[in-house]
Parts: sequence; structure tokens; C-alpha cells
Amino acid sequence: MTASLLPEKPLLISPSLAATIGLEEALLLSVMAEAESSGRLLQRQISERLPFWPAEDIQRIAKNLQEKGLIQLTSAPYTQCGELAWRFSPGVLPGAETAQPQAPVAPRPAAPAQSNQISPGWQPDAELKMQLAQYNIPDYFIRQQVPEFVTYWRERGEAHHSWGAKFLKQVVRRWREHEAGQFKREQDTPMTPEWRPSQDAMVLLVRHAGINQAFVEDAIAEFVLYWRERGDVGRTWNTRFIQHVKRQWAKYTNALEHDTEPKRLPDNWQPGKDVFDVLALANIDLAFARRQIPEFVLFWRESNRVHSSWNTKFLQHVKYHWARQHSFSQVPQQGNTNVRNQSATGTSTTRDRSLVEDLTDRSWAG
Repeated sequence: MTASLLPEKPLLISPSLAATIGLEEALLLSVMAEAESSGRLLQRQISERLPFWPAEDIQRIAKNLQEKGLIQLTSAPYTQCGELAWRFSPGVLPGAETAQPQAPVAPRPAAPAQSNQISPGWQPDAELKMQLAQYNIPDYFIRQQVPEFVTYWRERGEAHHSWGAKFLKQVVRRWREHEAGQFKREQDTPMTPEWRPSQDAMVLLVRHAGINQAFVEDAIAEFVLYWRERGDVGRTWNTRFIQHVKRQWAKYTNALEHDTEPKRLPDNWQPGKDVFDVLALANIDLAFARRQIPEFVLFWRESNRVHSSWNTKFLQHVKYHWARQHSFSQVPQQGNTNVRNQSATGTSTTRDRSLVEDLTDRSWAG
């Protein structure tokens, strides 16, 4: 035998009443009307009829009914005593004095209105503060919101049934905005000179994306320099670095694929457009790169050697000297004589090595 989809007594709500006072309030008022003779509901009874609401919601909705002028609560807050006791306001239910049977009627909208403008000295009461405390909102934050709330609504000159309910919504919204902003501020960090990509980022780039590890290592100094000069803060430095390296690697490998036949360097050789795109992605000054062209051409023309990719050679040449120039600007001048002489003579550079040796070079980083 199939079990019924409606095993319990359904809850009845007047649509017009819900539209007038709110769906939650109409539902609780309907349940209260069923217990009219006693004017009291125990926690067990409420849990049976309204199992979907926690005690905090029961207390909040009952308070709303009282502020709308529909009932007068005679019990302590529901979260403390575990019961609701009340008296209905006149006109909410059919009068008992008439002998003629009457159909149940919804509360008259005029009765609960009792709209009033907010007073200059309005303050949240103790029960409202307890409701706000259930959202873990500190008392100091609640107090800070009162002056602005009162000023705003007095300037508008509007009247409302429940200033407590309006204040509750505003403070909860402001607190969530405050927490979200605080979380973001705590997470945002500036780029530091010691920054390095996480182990997960390195694994993703080297193992999964197939990018040469030396290429990734070379990109770190450029990446740090660029973002330190910009002074930005962020939470996704690893993600930015991954995207940066992937773009550089795509340009780099594309340049390799279009220049495969070994040949001497022509007299009028100029690097291709892709070379400058790669340098721009590496945040290397393009004017600096163009100044390297005459020396690069002279050296390799005199060496009379052949290579399959002069663009690749030039990329490594510029990156090498760019990195050394910036390392010189950060290292004391004393003790660097050998390094400077070495650069001037053109020995021990990336000019006369294979691509693999170029990619794994770390001499400039020392």
C-alpha cells in the first residue's frame, strides 16, 4: 500500500492575509488561531505543527505579529521559556459575543497598521539585540548602526509598522558586507621580493603543461619585478603566474617552430615580431632589447657560425642581459669586477651554447 504524501494535517493560510502581513506571520497566526481557546502553545505543539522553523524564527515572527498589533505576547521570549502565550487584539478573530455563526475572517488591515514615524531617540530593545546576537553580530557594531538608521528614516519621513524588523534586516546586511570586506582585506597580499610559486603551481606548469622547468624559473624574477613595481595586492598570485608563464611559453615555442634550418646570421638581420611579443610578455623594456641588436649581430657575424633559430638566440641573449642588469642594480658594486669584465669580453654568456644550455643557465642569478 502506497503511503500518503499528506500524512499530516495541512496548514491553511489566507492568501489575502499573507499578502497583507507577510507569509511567515500569516502562517504562525493561523496556527495560533487553532489554539485560540488556550492562548498558549508549548514547544512540543509548535514543533509538531511548524517543524521547519527553529526557535529563533518562532520568536522573531511572534515579535513581528506583536509589533503589527495583531497579538499581545504574555510569555517570556520563546527561546528562553520554550512556549508562546498571547492575547489576540480586538478585531483579529470573530467576536464571541454574537450568537450568529460567522465564517472565519482575516484580520482587518487597518487594525495592525499602527504605523508610526521613527522617534529621534529610537533604540533597539533587549529582545532585538538578542536576535541580532544570534547572527554573531557584536554589540559595538549594532550601536554604530543606530544613528545612521534613525537619521535616514527621519529624513524620509515614512511611517512603518515595525522599526525593529527594519533595523534587524539592515544590520544583518551591513554585517555580512563588513565580514565579506574584512575577509577580502585579510586575503589580499602585496607581491614580495621573496615570492615564489607554490609547489602545486610548479607541478602544474612543468609536469602537466610540459613547460621546461628552467624556463619557469627564469620567469619568476620578471614576474616579481613587474608586480612589485605596480604595487598591486591580490590573492591569486599563483594563478596569475601560471597564466603569465603559459603565454610566454606559447610565444616562445611558436617562434622555435618557424625557424628550423641552420644558417648564418644575415648582415641586415632583425628579430621577428614574435620575439618582441615574448619580450613584452616578460615585461622586458623593448627599447633595451633593440639596443642589443647591433652587438648581437656583430658577434655572431664574426663568429661565422650557423644556428637554426636566431630569434631564439636573441631571446636568450636579451633575457640574460636584462636579468644581469637588474641583479647589478640590487647587488653592492664591490666584488663585481669579474662579473663586469666577463660581460665586456663576451665570454661565458649564452651566445655560444645550445638551447638546452641556455634554458638551464643560472649564472646570472648568482
